[in-house]
Amino acid sequence: MLIRHSDIILPSEITPPEIYRERRRFMQGMGALAAGAALGSMEEAHASVKLAGVRASAHTLDEDKTPYKDVTTYNNFYEFGTGKSDPAENAGSLKTRPWTVTVEGAVKQAKIWDIDALLKLAPLEERVYRMRCVEGWSMVIPWVGFPLSELLRRAEPTGNAKYVEFVTLNDPKQMPGQRSRVLDWPYVEGLRLDEAMHPLTLMAMGLYGEVLPNQNGAPIRLVVPWKYGFKSAKSIVKIRLVEKQPVSSWMKANPEEYGFYSNVNPQVDHPRWSQAKERRIGEFFKRDTQMFNGYASQVAQLYRGMDLKKFY
Repeated sequence: MLIRHSDIILPSEITPPEIYRERRRFMQGMGALAAGAALGSMEEAHASVKLAGVRASAHTLDEDKTPYKDVTTYNNFYEFGTGKSDPAENAGSLKTRPWTVTVEGAVKQAKIWDIDALLKLAPLEERVYRMRCVEGWSMVIPWVGFPLSELLRRAEPTGNAKYVEFVTLNDPKQMPGQRSRVLDWPYVEGLRLDEAMHPLTLMAMGLYGEVLPNQNGAPIRLVVPWKYGFKSAKSIVKIRLVEKQPVSSWMKANPEEYGFYSNVNPQVDHPRWSQAKERRIGEFFKRDTQMFNGYASQVAQLYRGMDLKKFY
Protein backbone atom coordinates (compact mmCIF):
# COMPACT_ATOMS: atom_id res chain seq x y z
CA MET A 1 0.00 0.00 0.00
CA LEU A 2 1.26 3.47 -0.76
CA ILE A 3 1.57 6.13 1.93
CA ARG A 4 -0.02 9.60 1.65
CA HIS A 5 2.31 12.54 1.92
CA SER A 6 1.81 16.29 1.48
CA ASP A 7 -0.69 17.51 -1.11
CA ILE A 8 1.84 20.06 -2.35
CA ILE A 9 3.71 19.56 -5.60
CA LEU A 10 6.77 21.77 -5.50
CA PRO A 11 7.23 24.08 -8.51
CA SER A 12 10.72 22.62 -8.89
CA GLU A 13 9.20 19.27 -9.73
CA ILE A 14 7.70 20.59 -12.98
CA THR A 15 9.93 22.43 -15.43
CA PRO A 16 8.30 25.66 -16.70
CA PRO A 17 7.83 25.64 -20.48
CA GLU A 18 9.76 28.88 -20.93
CA ILE A 19 12.90 27.16 -19.60
CA TYR A 20 12.83 23.95 -21.54
CA ARG A 21 11.82 25.70 -24.78
CA GLU A 22 15.12 27.55 -24.78
CA ARG A 23 17.05 24.30 -24.76
CA ARG A 24 15.85 22.97 -28.06
CA ARG A 25 16.87 24.04 -31.51
CA PHE A 26 16.24 20.76 -33.25
CA MET A 27 13.23 22.01 -35.21
CA GLN A 28 15.34 23.31 -38.08
CA GLY A 29 13.74 22.40 -41.34
CA MET A 30 11.25 19.63 -42.09
CA GLY A 31 11.73 16.99 -44.72
CA ALA A 32 8.88 16.77 -47.18
CA LEU A 33 7.47 13.25 -47.41
CA ALA A 34 5.18 11.80 -50.05
CA ALA A 35 1.73 10.77 -48.85
CA GLY A 36 2.47 7.12 -49.48
CA ALA A 37 5.51 7.34 -47.22
CA ALA A 38 3.87 9.28 -44.43
CA LEU A 39 5.25 6.90 -41.85
CA GLY A 40 8.72 6.71 -43.37
CA SER A 41 11.98 7.27 -41.60
CA MET A 42 12.86 10.87 -40.79
CA GLU A 43 16.16 12.64 -40.23
CA GLU A 44 14.48 14.98 -37.79
CA ALA A 45 12.48 13.95 -34.72
CA HIS A 46 9.74 16.28 -35.86
CA ALA A 47 7.95 16.03 -39.19
CA SER A 48 4.83 17.92 -40.16
CA VAL A 49 3.04 15.33 -42.29
CA LYS A 50 -0.74 15.35 -42.38
CA LEU A 51 -2.71 12.13 -42.04
CA ALA A 52 -5.52 11.72 -44.56
CA GLY A 53 -9.05 10.54 -43.86
CA VAL A 54 -9.09 11.36 -40.13
CA ARG A 55 -12.60 11.51 -38.76
CA ALA A 56 -14.00 12.98 -35.56
CA SER A 57 -14.73 10.65 -32.66
CA ALA A 58 -17.39 10.59 -29.98
CA HIS A 59 -14.58 9.92 -27.50
CA THR A 60 -13.31 13.45 -27.16
CA LEU A 61 -13.20 16.39 -24.76
CA ASP A 62 -14.32 19.97 -25.06
CA GLU A 63 -11.23 21.34 -23.32
CA ASP A 64 -8.38 23.58 -24.38
CA LYS A 65 -5.70 21.51 -26.07
CA THR A 66 -2.12 21.69 -24.93
CA PRO A 67 -0.12 23.54 -27.63
CA TYR A 68 1.55 21.30 -30.19
CA LYS A 69 4.98 22.62 -29.29
CA ASP A 70 4.58 21.63 -25.65
CA VAL A 71 3.18 18.21 -26.54
CA THR A 72 6.16 17.48 -28.78
CA THR A 73 8.97 18.97 -26.69
CA TYR A 74 8.12 18.02 -23.10
CA ASN A 75 8.11 14.23 -22.88
CA ASN A 76 8.99 11.18 -20.85
CA PHE A 77 10.64 8.69 -23.20
CA TYR A 78 13.63 7.20 -21.41
CA GLU A 79 14.83 5.41 -24.52
CA PHE A 80 16.09 8.84 -25.59
CA GLY A 81 17.11 10.19 -22.20
CA THR A 82 15.64 10.98 -18.81
CA GLY A 83 15.29 14.76 -19.28
CA LYS A 84 12.01 16.20 -20.51
CA SER A 85 13.69 17.75 -23.55
CA ASP A 86 15.89 14.73 -24.33
CA PRO A 87 13.36 12.87 -26.52
CA ALA A 88 12.83 15.87 -28.82
CA GLU A 89 16.56 16.44 -29.02
CA ASN A 90 17.61 12.82 -29.55
CA ALA A 91 14.75 11.00 -31.28
CA GLY A 92 15.85 11.94 -34.79
CA SER A 93 17.94 8.76 -34.78
CA LEU A 94 14.80 6.59 -34.76
CA LYS A 95 13.91 5.06 -38.13
CA THR A 96 10.22 4.31 -38.34
CA ARG A 97 10.34 2.43 -41.63
CA PRO A 98 10.55 -0.45 -42.19
CA TRP A 99 8.48 -1.28 -39.09
CA THR A 100 6.34 -4.23 -38.12
CA VAL A 101 4.19 -5.11 -35.12
CA THR A 102 3.86 -8.78 -34.19
CA VAL A 103 0.62 -9.97 -32.57
CA GLU A 104 1.07 -13.39 -30.98
CA GLY A 105 0.46 -15.58 -27.95
CA ALA A 106 -2.95 -16.87 -26.93
CA VAL A 107 -4.60 -16.05 -30.27
CA LYS A 108 -5.97 -18.02 -33.19
CA GLN A 109 -4.64 -15.61 -35.79
CA ALA A 110 -1.07 -14.61 -34.98
CA LYS A 111 0.28 -12.16 -37.49
CA ILE A 112 3.12 -9.78 -38.28
CA TRP A 113 1.60 -6.47 -39.32
CA ASP A 114 3.40 -3.99 -41.52
CA ILE A 115 2.95 -0.42 -40.32
CA ASP A 116 1.18 0.55 -43.57
CA ALA A 117 -1.36 -2.21 -43.05
CA LEU A 118 -2.01 -1.00 -39.52
CA LEU A 119 -2.53 2.50 -40.85
CA LYS A 120 -5.38 1.10 -42.98
CA LEU A 121 -6.70 -1.40 -40.42
CA ALA A 122 -9.58 0.80 -39.30
CA PRO A 123 -10.75 4.38 -39.87
CA LEU A 124 -8.44 6.83 -38.13
CA GLU A 125 -10.12 8.97 -35.47
CA GLU A 126 -9.06 12.10 -33.66
CA ARG A 127 -9.62 11.74 -29.94
CA VAL A 128 -8.89 14.55 -27.52
CA TYR A 129 -7.76 12.91 -24.28
CA ARG A 130 -6.50 14.12 -20.93
CA MET A 131 -3.09 12.62 -20.19
CA ARG A 132 -1.77 12.61 -16.62
CA CYS A 133 1.86 11.93 -15.72
CA VAL A 134 2.69 10.18 -12.45
CA GLU A 135 5.04 13.10 -11.67
CA GLY A 136 2.13 15.51 -11.36
CA TRP A 137 1.80 17.27 -14.72
CA SER A 138 -0.87 16.83 -17.35
CA MET A 139 -1.80 17.70 -20.93
CA VAL A 140 -4.80 17.58 -23.25
CA ILE A 141 -3.76 15.93 -26.51
CA PRO A 142 -5.64 15.33 -29.79
CA TRP A 143 -4.42 11.84 -30.68
CA VAL A 144 -5.08 10.18 -34.04
CA GLY A 145 -5.48 6.41 -34.13
CA PHE A 146 -7.81 3.44 -33.93
CA PRO A 147 -9.19 1.38 -31.02
CA LEU A 148 -6.84 -1.38 -29.89
CA SER A 149 -9.88 -3.67 -29.86
CA GLU A 150 -9.96 -3.54 -33.69
CA LEU A 151 -6.55 -5.20 -33.81
CA LEU A 152 -7.20 -7.69 -31.00
CA ARG A 153 -10.48 -8.90 -32.51
CA ARG A 154 -8.68 -9.78 -35.73
CA ALA A 155 -6.21 -11.83 -33.70
CA GLU A 156 -9.11 -13.83 -32.15
CA PRO A 157 -7.97 -14.22 -28.53
CA THR A 158 -8.38 -17.72 -27.09
CA GLY A 159 -9.88 -18.55 -23.71
CA ASN A 160 -6.41 -18.45 -22.20
CA ALA A 161 -5.91 -14.78 -23.04
CA LYS A 162 -6.32 -12.81 -19.81
CA TYR A 163 -3.75 -10.05 -20.30
CA VAL A 164 -2.08 -8.13 -23.09
CA GLU A 165 1.66 -7.48 -22.99
CA PHE A 166 3.26 -4.70 -25.03
CA VAL A 167 6.95 -4.81 -25.99
CA THR A 168 8.72 -1.80 -27.45
CA LEU A 169 11.72 -1.47 -29.73
CA ASN A 170 15.07 -2.43 -28.22
CA ASP A 171 17.83 -0.90 -30.35
CA PRO A 172 20.49 1.17 -28.53
CA LYS A 173 21.87 2.39 -31.86
CA GLN A 174 18.59 4.15 -32.57
CA MET A 175 17.64 4.79 -28.95
CA PRO A 176 20.67 6.16 -27.11
CA GLY A 177 18.90 6.12 -23.74
CA GLN A 178 18.95 2.32 -23.87
CA ARG A 179 22.72 2.44 -23.44
CA SER A 180 22.04 3.32 -19.81
CA ARG A 181 20.69 0.93 -17.18
CA VAL A 182 17.93 3.18 -15.93
CA LEU A 183 15.51 0.36 -16.91
CA ASP A 184 15.79 -3.24 -18.04
CA TRP A 185 15.22 -2.94 -21.80
CA PRO A 186 13.09 -3.46 -23.81
CA TYR A 187 10.31 -1.44 -22.23
CA VAL A 188 7.38 -3.71 -21.36
CA GLU A 189 3.85 -2.78 -20.30
CA GLY A 190 0.62 -4.67 -19.80
CA LEU A 191 -3.13 -4.40 -19.50
CA ARG A 192 -5.88 -6.74 -18.47
CA LEU A 193 -7.72 -7.97 -21.56
CA ASP A 194 -10.90 -6.10 -20.69
CA GLU A 195 -8.89 -2.88 -20.28
CA ALA A 196 -7.25 -3.45 -23.64
CA MET A 197 -10.62 -4.06 -25.30
CA HIS A 198 -12.22 -0.96 -23.76
CA PRO A 199 -13.39 1.57 -26.37
CA LEU A 200 -11.15 4.31 -24.91
CA THR A 201 -7.94 2.31 -25.36
CA LEU A 202 -6.25 3.65 -28.47
CA MET A 203 -3.42 2.70 -30.78
CA ALA A 204 -2.15 6.14 -31.76
CA MET A 205 -0.34 6.85 -35.03
CA GLY A 206 -0.56 10.61 -34.96
CA LEU A 207 -1.44 13.75 -33.03
CA TYR A 208 -2.83 17.09 -34.06
CA GLY A 209 -3.79 15.49 -37.38
CA GLU A 210 -0.17 14.73 -38.25
CA VAL A 211 2.06 11.67 -38.27
CA LEU A 212 3.21 10.83 -34.75
CA PRO A 213 6.57 12.50 -34.05
CA ASN A 214 9.41 10.22 -33.00
CA GLN A 215 9.63 11.74 -29.54
CA ASN A 216 5.97 10.95 -28.91
CA GLY A 217 6.28 7.23 -29.65
CA ALA A 218 6.37 6.86 -33.43
CA PRO A 219 5.30 5.09 -35.44
CA ILE A 220 2.67 3.51 -33.17
CA ARG A 221 1.98 3.71 -29.47
CA LEU A 222 -0.60 2.83 -26.87
CA VAL A 223 -2.82 5.48 -25.25
CA VAL A 224 -4.80 4.58 -22.10
CA PRO A 225 -6.16 7.91 -20.85
CA TRP A 226 -7.42 6.83 -17.41
CA LYS A 227 -3.97 5.55 -16.37
CA TYR A 228 -0.72 7.34 -15.65
CA GLY A 229 1.25 8.12 -18.78
CA PHE A 230 3.96 5.47 -18.41
CA LYS A 231 1.32 2.77 -19.06
CA SER A 232 0.96 4.07 -22.64
CA ALA A 233 3.90 2.22 -24.21
CA LYS A 234 5.65 3.90 -27.15
CA SER A 235 7.24 2.57 -30.36
CA ILE A 236 5.61 -0.84 -30.03
CA VAL A 237 6.97 -3.84 -31.94
CA LYS A 238 5.15 -6.74 -30.26
CA ILE A 239 1.73 -7.35 -28.71
CA ARG A 240 1.44 -10.64 -26.88
CA LEU A 241 -1.76 -12.08 -25.37
CA VAL A 242 -0.95 -14.09 -22.27
CA GLU A 243 -2.58 -15.93 -19.38
CA LYS A 244 -0.49 -14.53 -16.53
CA GLN A 245 -0.16 -10.89 -15.52
CA PRO A 246 2.90 -9.36 -17.23
CA VAL A 247 5.66 -7.74 -15.20
CA SER A 248 5.99 -4.24 -16.59
CA SER A 249 9.30 -2.37 -16.73
CA TRP A 250 8.51 0.02 -13.89
CA MET A 251 7.11 -2.78 -11.72
CA LYS A 252 10.34 -4.67 -12.25
CA ALA A 253 12.43 -1.59 -11.47
CA ASN A 254 10.53 -0.56 -8.34
CA PRO A 255 7.43 -2.61 -7.43
CA GLU A 256 6.75 -0.59 -4.26
CA GLU A 257 6.23 2.58 -6.27
CA TYR A 258 4.67 1.32 -9.51
CA GLY A 259 1.78 -1.12 -9.55
CA PHE A 260 0.32 -3.03 -12.45
CA TYR A 261 -2.90 -1.02 -12.72
CA SER A 262 -1.52 2.52 -12.28
CA ASN A 263 -4.96 4.09 -12.54
CA VAL A 264 -5.03 7.83 -11.93
CA ASN A 265 -6.23 8.03 -8.33
CA PRO A 266 -5.98 11.16 -6.14
CA GLN A 267 -6.41 8.99 -3.02
CA VAL A 268 -3.35 6.80 -3.64
CA ASP A 269 -0.07 8.64 -3.57
CA HIS A 270 3.27 7.79 -5.02
CA PRO A 271 5.56 7.22 -2.01
CA ARG A 272 7.55 10.36 -2.87
CA TRP A 273 4.75 12.78 -3.76
CA SER A 274 1.03 13.37 -3.57
CA GLN A 275 -1.32 12.58 -6.43
CA ALA A 276 -4.12 14.80 -5.13
CA LYS A 277 -3.15 17.76 -7.32
CA GLU A 278 -1.74 18.22 -10.81
CA ARG A 279 -0.48 21.07 -12.95
CA ARG A 280 -1.65 21.33 -16.53
CA ILE A 281 1.27 22.31 -18.77
CA GLY A 282 0.86 25.98 -19.64
CA GLU A 283 -1.05 26.80 -16.44
CA PHE A 284 0.31 28.31 -13.23
CA PHE A 285 -2.17 27.04 -10.68
CA LYS A 286 -2.65 23.43 -9.71
CA ARG A 287 -5.97 21.68 -10.13
CA ASP A 288 -7.56 18.72 -8.35
CA THR A 289 -6.71 15.33 -9.81
CA GLN A 290 -9.83 13.52 -10.99
CA MET A 291 -10.47 9.86 -10.27
CA PHE A 292 -9.52 7.80 -13.32
CA ASN A 293 -8.33 11.10 -14.83
CA GLY A 294 -11.94 12.16 -15.32
CA TYR A 295 -13.01 8.95 -17.10
CA ALA A 296 -14.70 7.30 -14.10
CA SER A 297 -18.13 7.11 -15.77
CA GLN A 298 -16.61 5.05 -18.59
CA VAL A 299 -14.15 2.80 -16.76
CA ALA A 300 -15.01 2.52 -13.06
CA GLN A 301 -17.02 -0.65 -13.70
CA LEU A 302 -13.81 -2.42 -14.74
CA TYR A 303 -12.65 -2.28 -11.12
CA ARG A 304 -15.89 -2.87 -9.25
CA GLY A 305 -15.21 -4.61 -5.94
CA MET A 306 -11.43 -4.11 -6.12
CA ASP A 307 -9.39 -2.43 -3.39
CA LEU A 308 -7.72 0.28 -5.43
CA LYS A 309 -5.21 1.03 -2.69
CA LYS A 310 -4.05 -2.57 -2.77
CA PHE A 311 -4.27 -2.89 -6.54
CA TYR A 312 -2.64 0.44 -7.31
